[in-house]
Amino acid sequence: MKMHTNCEHYERRAILLEKLNAEVIGQRLTQLRGSRTQEEVANALNISVSAISMYERGQRIPRDSVKIRIADYYKKPIHKIFYV
Repeated sequence: MKMHTNCEHYERRAILLEKLNAEVIGQRLTQLRGSRTQEEVANALNISVSAISMYERGQRIPRDSVKIRIADYYKKPIHKIFYV
């Protein structure tokens, strides 16, 4: 039986938490979008529809510069959207 080091344990935990955080952020973004289309939001933020879709599905977290634009667009503080 292979023994895992503490480093490996914390690395796996960090990856899991990042995934969970991305999913929560995605849910928040989807909720904030409401009845707007992804295309409408993407155009307003000057990013691709594909990027919006990945953010909402929790597959990617936006760069800081995009986080700022998203928060401004929805008129919400950055921490309310992106920090769990």
